[in-house]
Amino acid sequence: MNRLQKAGLILGIAGFLLPLFVTFDGLSFPGHLALSIFLFAAFFWMLEPIPIHATSLLVILLGVGLLSGAGPIFSGMDPAAAMDLYGFKPGSAAAYVGTLANPIIILFLGGFMLADAAVKFNFDKNVTRVMMRPFGTQPKWIMLGLMTVTGVLSAFMSNTATTAMMMTVILPFMSSMDKNDKFKVGLALSIPFAANIGGMATPIGSPPNAIVVAASARAGHMISFMEWMTMALPLVILAMLATWWLLYSMNKPSVSEIKLKQNSIWDTSTKAILFYATFGITLVMWVTESLHGISSNYVALIPIAFLSMFSVMEPADLRKLPWEVLWLVAGGIALGVYMEETKLSGWLVGQLDWSMFSGITILGMFALIGLVISNFMSNTVAATLLMPLAITIGVTQGDSGLANPTLLALMIGLGTSFAMVLPISTPPNAIAMATGVVKTSDMAKSGLLVGLIGIVLMLLFSVLFWNHVVH
Repeated sequence: MNRLQKAGLILGIAGFLLPLFVTFDGLSFPGHLALSIFLFAAFFWMLEPIPIHATSLLVILLGVGLLSGAGPIFSGMDPAAAMDLYGFKPGSAAAYVGTLANPIIILFLGGFMLADAAVKFNFDKNVTRVMMRPFGTQPKWIMLGLMTVTGVLSAFMSNTATTAMMMTVILPFMSSMDKNDKFKVGLALSIPFAANIGGMATPIGSPPNAIVVAASARAGHMISFMEWMTMALPLVILAMLATWWLLYSMNKPSVSEIKLKQNSIWDTSTKAILFYATFGITLVMWVTESLHGISSNYVALIPIAFLSMFSVMEPADLRKLPWEVLWLVAGGIALGVYMEETKLSGWLVGQLDWSMFSGITILGMFALIGLVISNFMSNTVAATLLMPLAITIGVTQGDSGLANPTLLALMIGLGTSFAMVLPISTPPNAIAMATGVVKTSDMAKSGLLVGLIGIVLMLLFSVLFWNHVVH
C-alpha cells in the first residue's frame, strides 16, 4: 500500500467516525449515519486503499447494517415510529442489496455480453474495416474515419476495449512514419478521445451514463434508450468533429497518404450468426422503445438469455465479463438511495443558497466540477459522488427550470466523460500514453481544449435543445 492509499485508509475511517461523534445542526440521526457512509466511500473511492468495486460492496453492506430494518440500529423499531422520530423510514435490506440487480445493472450486463461476443467473433474488427473504406487514404480523412469507427464501437463496447483494439490498427502505420511526424501524436490521441466521446452516445456506452439514467429515474423521469440517443448523439457528433479539427490542426502530417488493411473475414459459424441476429434484434428493440413500450433495461435480457441459451457466450466467457464495473455502479446507486431517503443530500445542498445562481450557472458549475475532479479519479466515481447533490438541487429548482434534475444529471454524467487531460483521467488515455508517442503535455493541452469545448456545447444544447426534450 503506497502513501496515497494509506492516506485514503486513514481519511476514510476518520470520515466514517466523524458524524458518529460530531453533531451537525439540521441533520437527523439517520442523516449522520448516511454521512458516515458517504465520507467513507468518497475517500475510499478517490484514493483506493482497497479496490473501488470492493468499496461499493462495503457501501451496500454498511447501508444494510446502519440504515435498514434488518440492521442492529433499527431492528425491531416500528417504521411509523421511526418516521415520527427521525423523519426516516428504515429501508428493507432486500431493497439495498437489490441495487446489485437494479434494472440499470441489467442494461449494462446486456451491453457487456454483446460487446464481449463482438470481440469473440471479430465483429468489431470487421465493422472497422467496412466503415473505414469510404474515408480513402488521405491522412485528414483517415483520422476522421478512425475517430468515427472508434466512436461508433465505444457507444456499444467498453471504451477501454475499443481503444486497445483500435490502437492495434494504427500502431503499424505510426511506426512506419518519421519519428518527428507530429501526425503520429494526433493519431494516438484521436483514438482515446473518440472513445471517450463516443461512449456518451448510448446509455450503455459508459458507466456514468447508467448513473445518470438511474438518478433521473429516481427523480421521476425515466430516460429511454432512444431519448438518450436523441439528446446525446448530436452532441457527440459535434464534439467529435471539433476534436478531429483540433487534433488535425495541431498535428499536421508530413505524409500525403496512409493505406489501411481493409480485408474483412466474417465468421459464418452458427454461433456467430446467432450473435449477429441477437445483436441486430436487441439494437432495433432499444431504438424503437417508444413504439413497443418495453424498457431498454428489460430488452437487455434478450442478449443475456439468448447468448447464454445457445452457448454463444459460454461459462468461460461469462467469467471474463467486467463484473467489478457493475458492482461499482450498484454501490453508487445504493449511496444515492441512502442520501435521498435520509435527506442527507438535501442537507448538504442546503449549506449554500442556490437561489443566488441562475439555472445556466448551476449547470455550468456542475459540468465544470465534474470535468475537473474526474481528471483525477474514475469518471464513474466522480459522477456517483456528485449525482445525489445535483438531483436534489434540480428538484428544488423545479422541473420547469433550466437546472432541472435530468439536465443536471446529464451535465455531470457527460461532463465527466469529457475529462481527458491526464494519462490517469481515463484508461483509454493511459493506453495512448503507452504507445510512447504521446507526451503528457500533448495530452494536457489537447484534452483541456476538448473539455472546454465539451462544456460550451453542453450548455448550448441545454438551453436550445435538451431543456425542451425533457419537459
